[in-house]
Amino acid sequence: MKTYFAPLARMSTFAAAVVVALLVTTPLRAERPERNIVFFITDDESPTLGCYGDKAAKTPAIDAIAADGTRFNNAFATTASCSASRSVVLTGLHNHMNGQYGHTHHYHKFSSYHDVVQLALPRLLEGAGYRTARCGKYHVAPEAVFHFETVIPGDSRSDVQMAENCREFLTKEDDRPFFLYFALSDPHRGGPEDQNSKSEFKPNLFGNKPNRGSYPGVHEVFYDPADVVVPSFLPDTQETREELAQYYQACARIDQGLAHLVRILKDADVYDKTLIVFTADHGMAFAGGKTTVYEPGLRVPFIVRDPYLERRGVVSDAMISHVDITPSLLDFAGALDREKNAPKRPINANKFWKERGEALAENRNGGNKFDVYHGKSWIPILDKPDAEHHKSISASHTFHEIQMYYPMRVYRDKQYKLIWNIAYKLDYPFASDLWAASSWQAQWKKGLDAPYGKKTVGEYIQRPEFEFYDMERDPNETKNLAGDPAYASTLEEYKAKLKADQKRLHDPWVMKWDYQ
Repeated sequence: MKTYFAPLARMSTFAAAVVVALLVTTPLRAERPERNIVFFITDDESPTLGCYGDKAAKTPAIDAIAADGTRFNNAFATTASCSASRSVVLTGLHNHMNGQYGHTHHYHKFSSYHDVVQLALPRLLEGAGYRTARCGKYHVAPEAVFHFETVIPGDSRSDVQMAENCREFLTKEDDRPFFLYFALSDPHRGGPEDQNSKSEFKPNLFGNKPNRGSYPGVHEVFYDPADVVVPSFLPDTQETREELAQYYQACARIDQGLAHLVRILKDADVYDKTLIVFTADHGMAFAGGKTTVYEPGLRVPFIVRDPYLERRGVVSDAMISHVDITPSLLDFAGALDREKNAPKRPINANKFWKERGEALAENRNGGNKFDVYHGKSWIPILDKPDAEHHKSISASHTFHEIQMYYPMRVYRDKQYKLIWNIAYKLDYPFASDLWAASSWQAQWKKGLDAPYGKKTVGEYIQRPEFEFYDMERDPNETKNLAGDPAYASTLEEYKAKLKADQKRLHDPWVMKWDYQ
């Protein structure tokens, strides 16, 4: 203490008191751990990873993070659509409330309400003293709401090169901790069809280069269609297997991107000062997965490595949701008021937009108060394998592409899952890439009675108003109990729970209960 206070004798009493107060209340930086954050999100990836038991997957880097962190077995997106899901990730609000009902790009043109800025993750972390950067797929709007200080360029299919592009940001001399939002386009469908296939309906390349080409720094992993794992919701056909082979290759490329990012963090001696979160925006891009609220659409990989926890290799069955991400990252950064479930330093939206001179005459909030999060922090349970988090989760798909209006609402706990197909009188609409998929077209050509996983083609297109599943006995959602008299009272109970959830979460579609 003498080292600090000896000069005080030469100061005025008031000045000395100020210095003492600062030294007592403000710990030296060296005494505080650095709390950097890397949030790694993929595009259309199911838990097809080695650490989740997938024997075909080649994902050693992700598996290593899981072995040294926490793997969640029951992690769910709130909607299986890219823009809508990312808006949830970056706000902690369901997209039916934040306003991002569907895609933001091209003619779809959905965007979040301007006043969501009050809860938006990148803005709040910047306000908490972080330097922020994004690299790769963005897919949300308005930019002023989801603003990052730095935009790092990169081909979001070239996963290793994209990681390398982040090196300067991650190793920059700066007193502030960093937040990197690293968003790949893999394993989203993309590119032409594989013309080397001998099938009538040829597989999409899923972003892979034709003719066994490779991206810079990537040792591409090529798959024999005979060796992939066909999930139960898909038909086990040659067309499906050929598409899955392309999908698995893209997933292996993701793993190498993560491995390179980890190398950069270790080289800079910040790996053990950085929270790493790995997830996907939603499940794989096959009919029955993406754009649906079935398990293959909503269930996502979710792995967290907190460098400051002693317990490692935790496997949790707690139910967590994408609405938990923003409050959790703020919590790690010390910027969350846990009691209020809100930012410690919230942004005043009215003041924010007035100072910018923007959106002054627009509908900035849809009548909503953006003052608390829908989700809650999972930081306290990362080292507690037996802890619970949510007793139930909700999902709320409305659009994917703008022509795909088909609102669905979900209430799910560990035993039962209720799906309300609000527009059930319509045929189920297809995303353009899923309709064109060889795995779908091959079965569609055979007619409505053709099998498609556990359903028929016709059952997939024409859906009942309510679907009710016992998830403990029927995890593959094969038997709809909604019409079973034995479950009539239980169904009504879950309808009431769903309706109450919609009211609590400010879902405009709740009014459909009254005039549907």
